[in-house]
Amino acid sequence: MSELQAPPLRRFRHADALRADHPELAAGALYAAGVDDTVDAGRGVAAYTARALDRLAATTESRMPEVAAWRREFARMGLKPTQYRCASESLLRRLRKEGALPRIHPVVDLCNAVSAAYAVPVAALDADRIAGPLLEVRYARGDEHYTPFGGGTEHPAPGEVTFADADGRAHARRWTNRQSGHSAVGPHTRRVLVVAEALHDGGARTMAGVLAALAGEFTAHWPVTVESAQLTSGEPEFAFGGHAAASSAAGHDAPAAGHRA
Repeated sequence: MSELQAPPLRRFRHADALRADHPELAAGALYAAGVDDTVDAGRGVAAYTARALDRLAATTESRMPEVAAWRREFARMGLKPTQYRCASESLLRRLRKEGALPRIHPVVDLCNAVSAAYAVPVAALDADRIAGPLLEVRYARGDEHYTPFGGGTEHPAPGEVTFADADGRAHARRWTNRQSGHSAVGPHTRRVLVVAEALHDGGARTMAGVLAALAGEFTAHWPVTVESAQLTSGEPEFAFGGHAAASSAAGHDAPAAGHRA
């Protein structure tokens, strides 16, 4: 692969108001430059899918503490949990019914498998499709524009939690319910920002496991340097791009809890 020119340094964070309303929020972010869709990630996908199936053999997804916490949050937001599900619940539900997860792109497939194994939402975004210096998870104003996978434009309702960039583009609806087609990972993707979020007790420990799993899979499949961080109220921001190593670099830096790469 040819070397990638590093883009400007950017930041990802949760808004202070959102963190104040959700002190239990545990989050992690990971950035990698130099991915593509040519690798075979089947072994890693199978391993994490098997872990998810083992959990489903003992219980249903709605009874998992990780999913139950998001169900309570969706109900608090006025959303019917059986109509609007967090991403990990949707994956686990599909896995329980079909016995396998869809294959879309190696990055997406790995993130979906890890999401199912840990039962927490994991979003993979094409970092080059995020505008401006900041991507923030915040309450929507109502004027943000969201692109569904099927095309068209939607506007998140005022107060809805969304991932918003500098252009007012919403990269998610209803927090962890649906991602945007605009920043979906595809054949063109070379740089990815991955975000995982949890609301259950013990979420910080789960985030450490999720980040370690993703870092291991990314460096096993692509010659990339991975940067990752667990995000807390004390260290709420993750800087990515800019100084990030290009695709020809090897190795990764997956820091311990609470420390930025």
